[in-house]
Amino acid sequence: MVSLKESLIENRSIRLRETAETWQEAVGKAVQPLVQSGAVEVRYEDAIVASTEHFGPYYILMDGMAMPHARPEDGVNRDAFSLVTLENPVAFSDGKKVEVLLALAATSSEIHTGIAIPQIVALFETPDIIAKLKNVQSPEEVLQLIDQADLSKYVHEE
Repeated sequence: MVSLKESLIENRSIRLRETAETWQEAVGKAVQPLVQSGAVEVRYEDAIVASTEHFGPYYILMDGMAMPHARPEDGVNRDAFSLVTLENPVAFSDGKKVEVLLALAATSSEIHTGIAIPQIVALFETPDIIAKLKNVQSPEEVLQLIDQADLSKYVHEE
């Protein structure tokens, strides 16, 4: 199973208080750690931006939070996550503002819907999670928040 926490550790993909002027730049900041770790190819970012321009920001899951992702064939080498907080929110084309981006690279739709999404839902059900993530001082504090999330009702290990 692809663990959100383990992926963030292995890929060294937590970035705090990044700056971005546009949503495109924010997506780039979210994908960058996955490119650096080899989880995705550079073209993955372009695929997310193109998809967003075509379909809109379908991956904004709640006020303040987005899960940018594209299809496995758009340059995914292995399943991985990154988590990026922004110093200031960026607005998307629909006017929604985002300050936490949790980028997903999934090698299959089964990973995406059956494993990745449930972990993200569990984390973001934590009361005041956006504010908590914005206030963390270190990647270790992000990992502690993940540890506090109740994954059991969404993720069933086999």
